[in-house]
Amino acid sequence: MGLPGSGKTTLARALSPMLGAVHWNADAVRAEINSHLGFSAQDRIEQARRMGWLCDQVVKAGHWAVADFVCPTKETREAFGQCVTVWVDTIKEGRFEDTNKIFEPPVKYDYRVTEKNADFWAKFLAEDLDFHEHPTFFKAILKGL
Repeated sequence: MGLPGSGKTTLARALSPMLGAVHWNADAVRAEINSHLGFSAQDRIEQARRMGWLCDQVVKAGHWAVADFVCPTKETREAFGQCVTVWVDTIKEGRFEDTNKIFEPPVKYDYRVTEKNADFWAKFLAEDLDFHEHPTFFKAILKGL
């Protein structure tokens, strides 16, 4: 999650193949599935809920899901549901003034990306997520645990 233009989609496109994940881009989902939703508070919450549901179906099938979208408020994050949250915090203002006005930096997140370097962050995230998902003694030694 993060502001428009922060690099979410670039990071998601780099990370998804490393995890063998299904990538859900909010702009594409909105255009192809949720075109009737606008950008009111209620529509943003509904978009987040549906994005969460799509991801849940992929995870239930035993795969990784990567969703990239703004998710600007506490309410939209709650509607999305429980997940590993990567906050792409690389810019102070996005392209859309209305989103800038309502954006609330997350209080809880698992990872905070502070530089636009998708290759580095994708590799870091993929390795760290794999380690936590499939820990082994050898990996634990390599990680210095």
